Amino acid sequence: MSLFQAFLCGLLYYLCNGSITMISYVTWYRPLVGGFLTGCILGDPVQGTIIGATINMMFIGFISAGGALPSDMALAGVLGTALAISGGLDVNSALAIAVPLGLLGTLVWVGRMTLDSIFNRWTNKLIEKGKLKGLWWPTIIAPQIFLYCITGIPCFLACYFGSQAVASVVNSLGATFLGVLSTVGGIMPALGIAITMKYIFKGDTRVFLFLGFFLSSWAGFSLIAIGCFAVCIALIYTQLSSKIEGAEDEEA
Repeated sequence: MSLFQAFLCGLLYYLCNGSITMISYVTWYRPLVGGFLTGCILGDPVQGTIIGATINMMFIGFISAGGALPSDMALAGVLGTALAISGGLDVNSALAIAVPLGLLGTLVWVGRMTLDSIFNRWTNKLIEKGKLKGLWWPTIIAPQIFLYCITGIPCFLACYFGSQAVASVVNSLGATFLGVLSTVGGIMPALGIAITMKYIFKGDTRVFLFLGFFLSSWAGFSLIAIGCFAVCIALIYTQLSSKIEGAEDEEA
């Protein structure tokens, strides 16, 4: 991996975490999108999309509640894809590497949330002194510089030096260890789907899971057709639920 490619990967990870763009968390933060963009940077968008989509399967039940981040799927998607492509790893082995990377990324999140409180104090002091024109620094400029230092630079160094290290390590590991990585990685998407199904079966919407399965397996509907059908069903379900709740409130 060249120096410029590593820099672009680090910049991509920074943009995935940055609030400077309104679409970061709903698009670039997802391993599917991050893997595709990383693949474009490294000249192999197809393999990047495949690896990113496989990593995304593990995070299909991802939820961040109350500011807690169970895993950093942006780092898993960007850095995992970069190391996999540069190291010549297969999809399942890349997934096994992405898991610890995602857990490691939670340290970045905790550090960011902790140290960002400094900028809040800075902002309050400027407001108390009436220096409103200087609010750009503690609210936008300084936090973004800090964010790039804890996200972009480490990812850049990991991509540039890690790609060579990964390639040498992969060559020295042998087929046995890589086979273990491949097996473990193959289990991860099933785990992500299982977590999602666990939440689905806690509510009253479990019937829609079977409905989608039947439409796909028996009726032969495409994913686009099932998605459009699901949107219609969701709107009808929401409208009926609202009417039922309204009627119950009136009776009460």
